[in-house]
Amino acid sequence: MKFPYARRRRLRPGAGKRRLLPLLLPFGLILMAAFFYALNARLGPALADYAEVQTQKIASEVIAKAIDARTANVLDINDIIEYVPSEQSEMVTAKLNTEIINRFIAETHGLVSDHLEMAEAGELNTLPKLENIEYDVETMKDRDGIVFFVPLGQALGMPIIGNLGPKIPIRFHVIGDVHANPNTEIREFGINNALVQVDAIIQVNVRIIVPFASKQSRVEQRIPIAIGLVQGQVPHIFNKGENVDPPSIEVPIPLPDE
Repeated sequence: MKFPYARRRRLRPGAGKRRLLPLLLPFGLILMAAFFYALNARLGPALADYAEVQTQKIASEVIAKAIDARTANVLDINDIIEYVPSEQSEMVTAKLNTEIINRFIAETHGLVSDHLEMAEAGELNTLPKLENIEYDVETMKDRDGIVFFVPLGQALGMPIIGNLGPKIPIRFHVIGDVHANPNTEIREFGINNALVQVDAIIQVNVRIIVPFASKQSRVEQRIPIAIGLVQGQVPHIFNKGENVDPPSIEVPIPLPDE
């Protein structure tokens, strides 16, 4: 009895690869996800720190340009000090003229806010020209925030490839309002003199966005309003310190008449 020969099934060329493809595709996606996760963990903090440094530079320069546009310069401290004589003694009380200080604060606040808005709108005359920084003007006109590019090698701190590699986009925008508050410092200067300085503390909160991370930072700058020396009368006797003996003074005593 003869049995028919079993037919051998021949695989077409490439059929084995097509069978492995559904198995390799999920494995490849997992590897790609792991790669991007490791890249994010390594590059994210480095890019965010570098972006914060550059953001501080750009925002500080924008604020400085706004201050240069002020109509008034730094005042002498005696221009904003009012001297009020005391009715009960010969002492004179000095106080700051808050009206003049508030006027400077309001003017500074408005100028800084306007310059930051113009910078976010892509006006290059309000932005500083820094080395290896290229602004994306078209994106800045379409979206809120200041957008600029830096080479990847420079952002990662690699001098060998500092100007090479793909350019990384960095964007930051102002969060909330600009805060401007007065601050007064008084330092002793000589005998019965004081060096008085009145500043405006400008604070701007910004959100920094890089491809792998984002963070919030604060830009702070001190703007002088008035500075000068306030002089008082030099006393006849000056005793500084707790353990210093007072000076000996001879006072002539009249003798009784003989």
